[in-house]
Amino acid sequence: MLNRAELAAFLRTRRDRLRPRDVGLPGGQRRRTPGLRRQEVAELAGLSVDYYIRLEQGRGPRPSRQVLAALSRALMLTTDEREYLFRVAGEEPSPAPGPSRDVPPGIRYLIDAFADVPAYVVSATYDILAWNRLATHFVGDLSGFPEDDRNMIRWMFARPAGDSYWDDEHTVAFTRSTVADLRAAYARYPGDRSIEALVTELLALSPRFAAMWATREVAARHPMVKRVDHPIAGPLEFECQVMHIQDTGQRLIAYVAPPGSPTREAFRRLAGEPLDASVASWEL
Repeated sequence: MLNRAELAAFLRTRRDRLRPRDVGLPGGQRRRTPGLRRQEVAELAGLSVDYYIRLEQGRGPRPSRQVLAALSRALMLTTDEREYLFRVAGEEPSPAPGPSRDVPPGIRYLIDAFADVPAYVVSATYDILAWNRLATHFVGDLSGFPEDDRNMIRWMFARPAGDSYWDDEHTVAFTRSTVADLRAAYARYPGDRSIEALVTELLALSPRFAAMWATREVAARHPMVKRVDHPIAGPLEFECQVMHIQDTGQRLIAYVAPPGSPTREAFRRLAGEPLDASVASWEL
């Protein structure tokens, strides 16, 4: 049965626990609320402010499963907390969610705030789901591409065997780590059709992918140093940071260079360059 009082108390405590920076919002200096404001949670969950306030006050209609799922994402609940939320709302918890293509609003705010850091979000299958302006100089302007044509792994293995891409040891190491991460997702989401379809396609089309897949390396992506020769900015060296987005299977990938370094200065110059819609993803 729905326990309105416990549901209200649980939502309040989870909201108080979060800080604006946790969801990519500015903190400000005059916040009276220790955690997120009610209107901020409502916006992150895609709910009306009035409806969310009534939930926290222990009144209003019983929340649907869709509303509970949205609140779980907005409040960044763990798997156990998500199950608890469903149960106090009088619902049986749904199975653990599979990989999602819905980028949390807070993550979009976060990458847009990176003015001189290229950043983008990929799905469990490495489809690029969101990107900031500076990332366009590295992955291309994807706004005109169909969603099915934004897959990083497919781009990598579509290159011919003699392409200079495969001559660089750092590039090959990056590619191997991506395949190992895909295998980790393959095990984490058994039976997921999107992952199985991509693996089946690449096994048939790319002997190089088949060879890497056959090694059965399994490892979630970790930070690594990349060196690239950018057609406008020239040689760049940066750390490719990979942040896991909770309960979505998504990764936030950011290219980070130390303050004052030549690469950081090059990023700043690129940020002021006009975007070239004709440039495809030349370097990941």
